[in-house]
Amino acid sequence: MADLSRDDVLKLARLARLMLSDDEITEFAAELAEILKYVEQLDAVDVSGLEPTSQVTGLTNVTRDDKVIDYGYAPQDLLSNVPHTQDNLIKVKRMIA
Repeated sequence: MADLSRDDVLKLARLARLMLSDDEITEFAAELAEILKYVEQLDAVDVSGLEPTSQVTGLTNVTRDDKVIDYGYAPQDLLSNVPHTQDNLIKVKRMIA
């Protein structure tokens, strides 16, 4: 699989939305073939005794439990201060064109 044809390079270029000249197609075919040979070499390494590593710093995520705090206001009371509402939500002008 290490040898790439001209069509393979053109397909990759199209997927990446790149316009390549004939010289670039030849150059990238050789470079991509070398990269694939290296990946094949890495694929041959025996990693059966190794555990997957997700991070290496030893840090862990710190999270807290969500707690509901009642501030003594009903949602309807808060929405009464808003200029426009719809279905108990604050209605704003469209922001994305």
